[in-house]
Amino acid sequence: MREQPLIVAAAVTLRAGRVMICQRRPDAHNGLKWEFPGGKLEAGESPEAALARELREELGIEARVGRVCDAIYYRYPDRDVLVLFYLCEILSGEPRTLDCNAIEWTAFEDLAGYDFAAADRAFVNRLGIG
Repeated sequence: MREQPLIVAAAVTLRAGRVMICQRRPDAHNGLKWEFPGGKLEAGESPEAALARELREELGIEARVGRVCDAIYYRYPDRDVLVLFYLCEILSGEPRTLDCNAIEWTAFEDLAGYDFAAADRAFVNRLGIG
């Protein structure tokens, strides 16, 4: 029997009609795949608090975490994940690659050209552009 799904919060952050995506580090699970930035919740942490913390730690930004815009449940071979996608706004700082390989600001219609982690790909597909 599988363990409970890993709960992950991810940011959908817009700027000038583009959305921010990040490439995972080569040594990470799904290494070098693209994703919407964020991460897993720590014990007792709300998804919103986890996402704000992850954006601070991974990208060096302070962000306002808004409403959930989608939720994706995905079964990887080694784990199940529930990804909650939140609309976010950068309040201060400029995203930097503190704990990711690369950052891109891309148009929604160009998302299909990126090699996303499977759960993030499912979200892109739901947008009707994958």
